[in-house]
Amino acid sequence: MSDVPDRSFDYDYDGIQEYDNPLPRWWVYLFIGTIIFAAVYYPYYHFGSGKLPSQQWAEDMEEWNRLHPPVPLPNEDELMPMSSDKGVLERGKGVFATRCVSCHGPDGGGQVGPNLTDDYAIHGYSRANIVKVVNDGVAAKGMIAWGPQLSREDVVAVGLYAYSLRGSKPANPKAPQGDPIR
Repeated sequence: MSDVPDRSFDYDYDGIQEYDNPLPRWWVYLFIGTIIFAAVYYPYYHFGSGKLPSQQWAEDMEEWNRLHPPVPLPNEDELMPMSSDKGVLERGKGVFATRCVSCHGPDGGGQVGPNLTDDYAIHGYSRANIVKVVNDGVAAKGMIAWGPQLSREDVVAVGLYAYSLRGSKPANPKAPQGDPIR
């Protein structure tokens, strides 16, 4: 007889015999370590003074918002002189060409989005209203908020460019939507 203990089961299938080998020590220690870690982590973060990631994120966002208050959009009086600036309108035209033509058409005549060239408006047609709609979007109508994606200058420029399209003659204008402009 041999000095090696028999670690085989009484199990044999197609000449393959199963053995009862112990797990590697490093694996056993790692497993025990994860159990100890969980025993400390769970009570500390779920019942103790530790903050869960969602709580820490909320606190960090409150702090960031406190340190970085939102800059208000310009009002109608501030937008009036900017609306005749050729540089601002060219910048707005560039932004419009890359971000807005898919919904409003290349000439502003409307496709999925409304016609920007007629005398009707869904959300008001003052310069300030248009800039606000560009910045905040209209989720109910499918327009995304461009404020988080564009710089403040680009939002103002594209809003003023959209305002300048009023009265132009697009090739295939969409039917009027909204209220007539008074």
